[in-house]
Amino acid sequence: MNILHYLKYFLFHAIGLFAVLALLAGGAYTTGGLLTVLAIYLLGDAVCGDDTSTPRFKHPWILTVQLWLALPLLALIVFTAVWTVSGGDPLGFGAWASALSGYDVLAAREATAFGHHVAAVILTGLMIGMIGTITAHELTHRTWDPVSMLIGRWLLAFSFDTSFAIEHVYGHHRYVSTREDPATAPRGRNVYFHILASTLKGNLSAWQIEKKRLQRKGHALFGWRNALLRGHLMSALLVLAAWAMGGVLAALFFVACALWGKALLEIVNYMEHYGMVRNPATPVQPRHSWNSNRRISSWTMFNLTRHSHHHAQGEVPYQDLQPFAEAPMMIGGYLTTIIVAMIPPLWHRLMTPKVLAWDRDYATAEERELAAQANARSGIAALQRSL
Repeated sequence: MNILHYLKYFLFHAIGLFAVLALLAGGAYTTGGLLTVLAIYLLGDAVCGDDTSTPRFKHPWILTVQLWLALPLLALIVFTAVWTVSGGDPLGFGAWASALSGYDVLAAREATAFGHHVAAVILTGLMIGMIGTITAHELTHRTWDPVSMLIGRWLLAFSFDTSFAIEHVYGHHRYVSTREDPATAPRGRNVYFHILASTLKGNLSAWQIEKKRLQRKGHALFGWRNALLRGHLMSALLVLAAWAMGGVLAALFFVACALWGKALLEIVNYMEHYGMVRNPATPVQPRHSWNSNRRISSWTMFNLTRHSHHHAQGEVPYQDLQPFAEAPMMIGGYLTTIIVAMIPPLWHRLMTPKVLAWDRDYATAEERELAAQANARSGIAALQRSL
């Protein structure tokens, strides 16, 4: 096995460490760091093309450890970000970093203007979404591994989204691409409405799933065995830790980063299944997810991009997911598609032809009937004209 196949997934960690350096450097360096990360994804995916390789790994434990390392890495990123708005020097972190680097990070922090702090929120939230949620997505599917589940839930706590470990695995994967799934965006929906709707309905779904589990086991709904309540407590502890570092301002800064990270998850949900239809009584097939094989997105997101295979076989580890080049494809790489989704007129202009092509090339006869009903409800003139 070529060692490069292992090392390529460490690009994920390299980007996270780069974010730490950008935050510590402060000022324009933080904003420059954000722009650099965006360029890596946008230009990298545009220039580097697709990765359709499926190497065999003789030492899969290395790939699991790579996932576990996301927790200390994300903790470092968020600690550094909160430190940038803290009045003192929690744990002597700034003095230590200055002594180690020879760069006065304390002075740089004091000279950082408001606009660069906004860039820090955007960068930190992006890291919470990428290093936290994407890794947690892989780990919380490993329901047989308590270590992976625990690490995954703590990663999700950074975006107030431990409910994801319940609803995604036991709800979304069952109802994906149907009207019963909170995370599947119907045709014509605005992404900003979807962020709110999917968050609310997803949490309600997770509560119902956890309620049924506790009833089945004969446990009380309100107690320490309730994984949803424990998860929210984990997030509350992180807010408390931020407050202990820098008071109310630091706590609010962390909340802003966390909410942005959560919003990113819902934007990804939006673009992964937008407009798909399926009878919930039929099996999930690769055609029920928008796929992408862009190289940089795949390497730095643990093959989340190979979403068509993931939903066809949710238990398959990320390194074994197939590219499914014949599956319906996204607009581009993940960050590219996220940005397009955040501009609704552009999104509908680009996605409406793709949705109509899906009806024509991928849908079964039954799904075409469901698609016609979805088109009628969509409010999108081009979709309604197809009836």
